[in-house]
Amino acid sequence: MPTLLRSLLSMFLALALAGPAQAFSFNEVARGDQALWRKAKLPFELQFFHPGLYYNQAVKINLVTAQGVTPFRFNPDYFDYGRNNIDKSKFRDLGYAGFRAHFPLNSKTYKDELIVFLGASYFRALGKGQRYGLSARALAVDTGLMSGEEFPHFNEFWVQAPKAGDQELVIYALLDSKRLTGAYQFRVKPGETTQIAVKSRVYLREEVGKLGVAPLTSMFFFGENQPNQTADYRPEVHDSDGLLVQTDKEWLWRPLTNPRRLLITSFATNGPKGYGLMQRDRDFRHYEDLEAHYEQRPSAWVEPKGNWGPGRVELVQIPTPDETNDNIVAYWVPEQLPAPGRPLDLEYTLHWQKARETRAEGLARVVQSRFGHGLTRGSDDSIRFHVDFEGGALPDLAADAKLVGGVWVGENGELLERQTYRNSVTGGWRVSLRVRREDPEKPLELRAVLRNDKDTLSETWSYILPGEPK
Repeated sequence: MPTLLRSLLSMFLALALAGPAQAFSFNEVARGDQALWRKAKLPFELQFFHPGLYYNQAVKINLVTAQGVTPFRFNPDYFDYGRNNIDKSKFRDLGYAGFRAHFPLNSKTYKDELIVFLGASYFRALGKGQRYGLSARALAVDTGLMSGEEFPHFNEFWVQAPKAGDQELVIYALLDSKRLTGAYQFRVKPGETTQIAVKSRVYLREEVGKLGVAPLTSMFFFGENQPNQTADYRPEVHDSDGLLVQTDKEWLWRPLTNPRRLLITSFATNGPKGYGLMQRDRDFRHYEDLEAHYEQRPSAWVEPKGNWGPGRVELVQIPTPDETNDNIVAYWVPEQLPAPGRPLDLEYTLHWQKARETRAEGLARVVQSRFGHGLTRGSDDSIRFHVDFEGGALPDLAADAKLVGGVWVGENGELLERQTYRNSVTGGWRVSLRVRREDPEKPLELRAVLRNDKDTLSETWSYILPGEPK
């Protein structure tokens, strides 16, 4: 672990938390002409967030240069307060709510937002041609437990000043909450896929019920597997449409849902190879939203460094009545945690993707999942699923190739019918299932994979049909 990161952690253990900042109700806007490093024409620029109604906890920000570490104090001249008649001299020691870094992602003449740190331990990043969607954060503590969730927060940052020609921005942060503390290093490398190399050391002060490492937070309102039940001109609304997991044995694709009650599922593995909340559907016609442009939202892939040991990738899906709520969370849960006072060291890289998304090399992937009662409605309570696979070796198969859909149905269901056939429109293959659920109030788990007589040709479609409470 770098010397600076170690020293920051040691110092943090002796620091007390800063008090909350005063809240404001007016809309203050950061002045772009006052961006840090703009006049020096460095490759990166920083702009800062004013504390306010929703982000009222100030964070300390320090600049690291060859001359040393300098606190970057609040300056009201960095903000436009509009027509508000205020005495800015009273804001001199206010502090910032967070910050954002800018970099010329899409044009050499304009610096786009690259990464934002704002609120608790949340941050979001962008690659080329992307729009903000899902978020990442440092840790998730007791998510989905009856005891309630604890939200650690970054309370101090150190940003290393870039040099001319630098293509990487280095940020250090100190994390704190009631039951844990830690130090983080972020090496942000912008590009078509922006990469963030994360190093962390965390200490538990007390035992926690569940620790979620490298959490991703997103939104799923409705999609082709769960059409909206009210009038909406948009066919789909989501920042992510599925969870992709690479275990030590297979690749799994779990389409997201908007359940009617809390739904928590997981994939156990001995050392994850990677996982991510993905936005696979890139066709504007599937969203028809000229404001939100969901087809441009990034996918985020977590690539662990080293062996994280046994544990599980957990997916939390929360009911939401609209698209304003982030209702999807995914993270890694270690099977064992160190005792309080002993360190937990983890490293990983976050990939913010669009044009080149992570996928199982050589395997077909799921491109859509649809289900409904179809012609069987009225005759029985069975449900028909259509799962479409594309890519991998499928385009090269002989015209008379015969594939089978390997299917598994959970204990709450019965497989009534299965068909596997070529999709004559797309060139892919479709697995069609008809199942009956024994108890409609309980979830039903289904799996399907494409095989020939020798090999597995696709990732595994792993679907959870949520229960329907009365």
